[in-house]
Formats: sequence, C-alpha cells, structure tokens
Amino acid sequence: MRFTGEWKDYELIDCSNGERLERWGDHILIRPDPQVIWKSEKSSRLWGKAEARYIRSNTGGGRWEVYKNLPPAWQVRYKDLVFNVKTMGFKHTGLFPEQAVNWDMTRGIIENSGRKKVNVLNLFAYTGGATAACLAQNASVVHVDASKGMTLWAKENIAASGFADRPCRWIVDDCVKFVQREIRRGSKYDIIILDPPSYGRGPKGEIWRLEDSLYGFVGFIKELISDEPLMVLLNSYTTGLSAGVMKYILEDIIVKEKGGGVSADEIGLPVSSTGGVLPCGACAVWLK
Repeated sequence: MRFTGEWKDYELIDCSNGERLERWGDHILIRPDPQVIWKSEKSSRLWGKAEARYIRSNTGGGRWEVYKNLPPAWQVRYKDLVFNVKTMGFKHTGLFPEQAVNWDMTRGIIENSGRKKVNVLNLFAYTGGATAACLAQNASVVHVDASKGMTLWAKENIAASGFADRPCRWIVDDCVKFVQREIRRGSKYDIIILDPPSYGRGPKGEIWRLEDSLYGFVGFIKELISDEPLMVLLNSYTTGLSAGVMKYILEDIIVKEKGGGVSADEIGLPVSSTGGVLPCGACAVWLK
C-alpha cells in the first residue's frame, strides 16, 4: 500500500467501529468510513474532544452535529500547497488527504522529466489537489470538472497556494464530452489524471456508472496521449473496482498500443494511534 507520512496539517488519529477520528489543522472531526469494520477500543482521549461529527441517516444522507464553535471554513497546508476545507454534505471536507502520495509522485515525474513544458489534463478534478501539485512544478494544466462550485473552490485553492498566475485552463463541463471534443481537435497531453465518480449524471441526464463506462472512457483517453508521454494516473474509490482491475484495463488499452508498463496498488493513510494504515482507495499508473 502506498501512503505518505509527510502531512503536518492532517492526521488520522484513530479509526474504529465505522468511524475516523481526524485532525484537520487545529480542528478535530469524526467522520464515518464503511471500511472501518473493526471494533477496537477507542482509547484516544481525542474522541471526546471532537468539534463536529457526521451522523448518517438510516434513510440516506446525514448531517453534521457540531459540538463547538467550528469556523465555516479554514485552511490546511501540505508542503507548499494550501487548501480551503469545510464541513460539507455527505461527510466530505473538500479534500482527500490520501491523494498526497499521488501529488508527490506526479511532481517527481514532472521534475525528473527535465522538460520546460509539460501539458497535464486533470479530469473529474474536484477541488484541484492534483492541479495544485502540477502547477507547483510549473506544468500547464487543463482542469475539468462538471461542477461550477467545485471549480470555483479549486481556483480558491490555487490562489491560496500562490499559483494563480500559472498556466491553467478552467473547464466546467462533462468530462466525457470534453474528452471527445479534444480528440476531434487533435489535442495531446503528456500527463492525464482521472478520478472518475462511481455514479453520476450528465447535464442532459446522461448516466455514468463507472463499471459500465470506464473501459470505453480509457479508450478515449488513449487518443489524447502525446508522442512523448509521461503518465496516465487512474484513481478509484468504487468498491469492487480494485487496483488489479484498473491495471488490467490500462494494460489492455494503453500498453498494447503505446508500450510502457502499469503498476497498481491501494493508497491509504497512516493511523497515528496504532501504527497501522487505513486503505482509502486504489490507483493504477501507466508510465512510458
């Protein structure tokens, strides 16, 4: 499993009985996690110091139960990257801290390439963690997400990191349709990052189910790979879509035509109270 131990403003303090105890900067939150099926003793005193807890509803969704004066938003830093976080719907904070291991990997690939110009396409880009990492290395980024609100949030994160003047195109659009247009335009990218959702609807009601749509979508992605590519990174938080499955897809579609190789693994977060690592998702990486 791949993870980073370099977070200072985020800490997974403990996890048990379906919940995570987390520190986000100076604030302690409790959030549900269905993968935490163990029922070990909640020995950390910080379980009783949480400022807010997300309570799931038996009928779906849920709500934040706030115990103390929690600000509407605050900032956390990972190295030179700054992110605005807040308690939002369906337990989220606007940041997936386990992705820091991929930010570091991507930055290293850009830096080690020795190129003055690297073109990056970040699809399903959310609040811009990967975008910030690439801009930090002076890459040119096209950031695509279907949500206008998430894109505005990403812009705020980029500005907070001091990268507002770096080359980034902000696209609010359905990612599948954008990719199809880019193929017709003949656009090419050296790095392609995609973090597709398990389920979604397009602007005209189009249904996206990852298990049904991913193979064909990766086929589109292949057409955007440059003549001197660096990486394709595929993330997934979908139960049942393992790292091995994603590896097979990238090998079947990309390696057959472009060569190179694929590695795949889970990504996770170290648990400070136990020394264990909580699995948080999976990714597959194609490198030329």
